[in-house]
Amino acid sequence: MSEEILINFTPMETRVALVDNGATQDIHIERSAKRGIVGNIYAGKVVRVLPGMQAAFVDIGVERTAFIHVSDILMSDSQQHDDKSRAAANIVDHVREGQQLIVQVIKDPLGSKGARVTTELSVSTRYLVMLPQTRHVGVSQQIENPQERARLQQVLAQAVAAQKLDESRGYILRTAAEGVGQEELAADLRFLHRLWAVVSRRAAAATKAQLLYEELPLFLRIVRDMVRPSVARVLIDSRECFTAMQAFCNDYMPEVAGLLEHYSGERPLFELHAVEDEIQRALEARVELKSGGYLIIDQTEAMTTIDVNTGSFVGGRNQAETILKTNLEAATALARQLRLRNLGGIIIVDFIDMDDAEHRRQVHRTLEKQMQRDPARNQITGVSELGLVEMTRKRTRESLARMLCEGCPVCHGRGIVKTAETVCYEIFREIMRDARAYDNATLRVLASQAVVDRLLDEESAHLADLQEFVGKSISLRAEPGYSQEQFDIILL
Repeated sequence: MSEEILINFTPMETRVALVDNGATQDIHIERSAKRGIVGNIYAGKVVRVLPGMQAAFVDIGVERTAFIHVSDILMSDSQQHDDKSRAAANIVDHVREGQQLIVQVIKDPLGSKGARVTTELSVSTRYLVMLPQTRHVGVSQQIENPQERARLQQVLAQAVAAQKLDESRGYILRTAAEGVGQEELAADLRFLHRLWAVVSRRAAAATKAQLLYEELPLFLRIVRDMVRPSVARVLIDSRECFTAMQAFCNDYMPEVAGLLEHYSGERPLFELHAVEDEIQRALEARVELKSGGYLIIDQTEAMTTIDVNTGSFVGGRNQAETILKTNLEAATALARQLRLRNLGGIIIVDFIDMDDAEHRRQVHRTLEKQMQRDPARNQITGVSELGLVEMTRKRTRESLARMLCEGCPVCHGRGIVKTAETVCYEIFREIMRDARAYDNATLRVLASQAVVDRLLDEESAHLADLQEFVGKSISLRAEPGYSQEQFDIILL
């Protein structure tokens, strides 16, 4: 596996692509005017407690109030690790209106929803996550070797003791810590404790809702969180960004500094590696499969649905084999599309119906295997007899489409518009209402060119009958700026 991280930086926007063997797997976009706030720590104020929802709204000084559930409130160590105690917790026992809370954002505002926050605070470096309010010490689940897990915990304990640090702090050893020694962990520990001292002083002095700690910008977060042994290089097309990343890596991640490369070619970096094309395709509903089949991906407010079709694919010795091959290819493709488009929440996949139970198991195993590469937590049910798979994928940031696009002003997000014929009949009904309500001798219809053309052609006889019926003169005028559904009737 040969992975590359491509970073396209401008003062207005930073875009990052993870490319694996030439195929774009992941896209991250951060706009200067709308930087994500996940990881930021705020001094907040509780503005409303909702006992029925076991939640509260917290003002953190941003546009929309944040949301905190009782399960995201730090409790005593005994309660924290007792599922029954957490389930029985009551929000009114932990927060009250007007109370100041120090919270950390765990989910960006999405759509009309505010950010989700927690009082379980943490700060991260390359190898460690520090949990200042708990004694828990853990190791990333992706480090599976039990000897390595035990070694890391021992090395961390030695580093904490050597620096005479506060032993009440908790830590999580990140995946990148695999194989590192005490010196690297000691450097991260020193940085984390200095950082937390600054955050603590700001929190003690805070008298209103305000930012206490801001997460790193995207191009530095990516280097900290995404560079792993499989990454061969990190290409950056901005000299300024490249210099900042070099300084950051020299201070905190010297083993990564050698992977950084400044791209100075004339052809845009994302265009050279076909990432621009991938972004455009990721905004379309239809995804073509190499076999000739295709997927239709429909993202709605409630869920995302994915429909698998054979399309022009007629290969295979029989129909069952053709369906299996299409479904297997679709399982691989859709796992990549979910990550590329950053689709989350409830996802329903409608595979082509398979009569053979073994075929359904093969498709399910393929989907599970492909989704294991996805860093976002996900859960998958088996393939039903109807070919349906229900799955969930954790959503922590806006999807690619929601970030880059907005609802169509013509159809208002429906994806369809009324026909010219339908609009003509709406105009007729409106004329009849106005004719009864007002005494004006003339009515003028303002509408789109397509609607006016139909009124003068296919509907001309009906228009003439209507004029005679209401006893008023009706004139028409095409308005170039009107959408097909838009019309106005003016009384003259």
